[in-house]
Amino acid sequence: MLSLIFKDGAMGDAILLFIFGFILLIKGGDWFVDGATGIAKRFRIPDILIGATVVSIGTTLPEVMVSATGAASGQSAMAYGNAIGSIICNTALIAAITIAIKPASVERKTLIIPVCFFFGSAIFYSLIAIVAQEFARWVGILLLAVFVIYMAFTIYKAFSSPERKQSDELLNPDEKQEEINDEEKQSPLWKNLLFLLLGAGLIAVGADLLVNKGTYIAKAWGVPETVIALTFVALGTSLPELVTAITSLIKGRGALSLGNLIGANLFNLVLVSGIAVTIAPFSVPLGKLVGGLNASLVIDIPVMLGVSAILTIPTLIRGKLSKLQGYALLAIYVAYVTMQFVL
Repeated sequence: MLSLIFKDGAMGDAILLFIFGFILLIKGGDWFVDGATGIAKRFRIPDILIGATVVSIGTTLPEVMVSATGAASGQSAMAYGNAIGSIICNTALIAAITIAIKPASVERKTLIIPVCFFFGSAIFYSLIAIVAQEFARWVGILLLAVFVIYMAFTIYKAFSSPERKQSDELLNPDEKQEEINDEEKQSPLWKNLLFLLLGAGLIAVGADLLVNKGTYIAKAWGVPETVIALTFVALGTSLPELVTAITSLIKGRGALSLGNLIGANLFNLVLVSGIAVTIAPFSVPLGKLVGGLNASLVIDIPVMLGVSAILTIPTLIRGKLSKLQGYALLAIYVAYVTMQFVL
């Protein structure tokens, strides 16, 4: 891997490779999603199912690769901090920007299930961290089981939804065949498979660069790994979600990105953390202390739960987003990042 070649390189090389790792993650995630979406469309998988599964998983792949690589190499602080940091970044920065610029109405019934799954998983995750202060392999397996259940439920709902049945009824057999032929001409199977494999490869290399160079920079600057994971790495691996949110905003469909971000947050807990813990169980990393307590337990986890509540609870009650939510979340994010360096 490239990171091994430059292991003893200068700080300038490390920073350049760290940035290059970001770029590979973004492009790799983009190609992976394009390839997977093309294959799904070719075999007539519903668009709603593609968005709920392939796109959400695709945008979460950078976090999966970074955390899995970190766990396998014994860098538990990177694996633990990246999941929490990505959720905070997705919610208090990416979703906040979208909401602050252009708030939109949302369909409450589409958010209830993912929100319930997320908070159920987040509370369980937090209790394990606070009470047990270690993530055993059974915790990782249980988190992965929740991921499988959520995906199975989403697939069932997608195929049984009235919108899906309505869409099938509106297309006659000739129109369906014409649509299939058009898709085959535009996206050959070999091309989709190539995008899928290249995307996965770029994500793997990018994740390796990000973990190794992020750790190198952290040590050289005297910054704890948890801070790097909770800020820089979390922001870098959340860039696919940021691109998706900005694209939705430009197209005047800002509310669409909300469901994707909530889904990505859920995947950060049950898929990203689940894989990392299953590969290499670890104790909650001890970073800086606040009042004699682990800062991760008294700041990071409460912030994660707090920003998630600010984003979702008022939205579920009112059925729409407000600029006030966006401003509040952005203020919290600025304070949170500042605190990481001040403490």
